[in-house]
Amino acid sequence: MLRFFKMQGCGNDYVYVNGFTEKLSPEEKPEIVRSLSDRHFGIGGDGVIFINPAEEADFEMEMYNADGSRSEMCGNGIRCVAKYVYDKGLTDKTTFTIETLSGIKTIDVTLKDGKVAEASVDMGKPVLKCTDIPMISDHFVFVDQGLVIAEDVVYNGTAVSMGNPHFVTFVDDVDSLDLEKLGPLFEHHKLFPEGVNTEFVQVIDKNTVKFRVWERGSGETWACGTGACAVAVACVTLNNAGKRDEELKVIAKGGELKVTYRKDDSVILKGPATLVFDGVIDIPDEIVSK
Repeated sequence: MLRFFKMQGCGNDYVYVNGFTEKLSPEEKPEIVRSLSDRHFGIGGDGVIFINPAEEADFEMEMYNADGSRSEMCGNGIRCVAKYVYDKGLTDKTTFTIETLSGIKTIDVTLKDGKVAEASVDMGKPVLKCTDIPMISDHFVFVDQGLVIAEDVVYNGTAVSMGNPHFVTFVDDVDSLDLEKLGPLFEHHKLFPEGVNTEFVQVIDKNTVKFRVWERGSGETWACGTGACAVAVACVTLNNAGKRDEELKVIAKGGELKVTYRKDDSVILKGPATLVFDGVIDIPDEIVSK
């Protein structure tokens, strides 16, 4: 029996497990993650996040995509971790740190009626150097360059890492795209050896953009925090929308995020975090035995 919490940030939903009390071996986690993430036969979510003790931070976020693969970072997911640890009394601090595969992140939470309503995350500095994203390219950086995804099909875009790899491309009408066909062509592109998350962005005005995202290992999700940050970096870099030190409204399928690309190159992500429900699920023996 496994106790879990279902949480979401702008529709980017994950199953959360308290690693302080629920003990699973590293070997069995990928299969259990796939089972829990299944929207028909499991709980359903974009993946599973374990909230663990940490040695160099207040907490650790151990994140898995829906296909059981590890992921470095999730901006929406980490805000939900912040809500969980505060609302459940694991901390009484309103500023604390969470360790991820992409480094230690500092979180500030905003309270309403004694519970977390919103969280702001210092997502660190974006990485544009191709070899560090990683991306295989003759370019030092890949900014507003053409990416061939099929014969005679080229999308201009910008490659950026926010702890995980992203490709940001601008389109005229984001709602008309068939992401089920387009997304995998980017995700498994040969120039991205570790796969890539792809953001398709439509500029609404100088302060507002909206996007859809195809995440490696999960498919189209309703929001992506690191993706929203990559979008803001690309927008400001290309002068398409937004300015340094000013909030940019980044509208995902599941709601609005606010991103500030600061003059010191750090990126601040702000948005909601919501508990959907909690419960207990019986993990079948055949899954655990795998």
